[in-house]
Amino acid sequence: MADEIFANPRLAALYDPLDPGRGDLDPYVRLAEELGARRVLDIGCGTGVFALLLAERRIEVVGVDPAQASVDVARAKPGGDQVRWICGDAAALPPLQVDLATMTANVAQEIFDQDDWQATLRGAYAALRPGGHLVFETRDPAQRAWEAWNRESSHRVTEIPGAGPVENWVDVTEVAGALVSFRWTYVFAAGGEVLTSESTLRFRERQEIEADLRTAGFVVREVRDAPDRPGKEFVFIARRPDPAGHR
Repeated sequence: MADEIFANPRLAALYDPLDPGRGDLDPYVRLAEELGARRVLDIGCGTGVFALLLAERRIEVVGVDPAQASVDVARAKPGGDQVRWICGDAAALPPLQVDLATMTANVAQEIFDQDDWQATLRGAYAALRPGGHLVFETRDPAQRAWEAWNRESSHRVTEIPGAGPVENWVDVTEVAGALVSFRWTYVFAAGGEVLTSESTLRFRERQEIEADLRTAGFVVREVRDAPDRPGKEFVFIARRPDPAGHR
């Protein structure tokens, strides 16, 4: 089930204005170019920022996300008609043969249930052509990023066109082993409405993820550092084997 920030139409409309600087997606664009991808599956596409960046480059994109409100925001954007949008998840996709599947930002960690995670990896594998790649990122648990997720460090007020000033902040609500739960709070100055969105992320160890990828049939080609967050993230590049030996 999608978090309220993605599933609630009022909150989904705030997602991009509250996070306008998406320089974290630039390395994924470069990776698509590096791998020569012409067909891409964007798993957890959200409001479509990355999918549309690729579509601008004449790449054929399928964006899938379980939150209808986010998919609606994505579809309504300029260029939205150039992407095939699917409301659903990677475990139940129509037949595809893409060159590259991606999970940007928090997507991989948001799939915190292990059965759902394995189903997602199997779905990505099935969607790739032989020789195709899966690329995603996840935070290094050793950095304990959640320790900085509090109201003091995150509180801000943003002027949102059509909505007015919106105050928001995050608080961690529970840390249980590899699972970190937190709550975003949004206060609308016009009317005083308060909305919240609860989320849980799973912080997986690198060795655990590599084992999961192998179980799903992938070959781990490389694990990189995120160029914009050195020392904080793992970027996994995994390949679906090609028995014929083609690229």
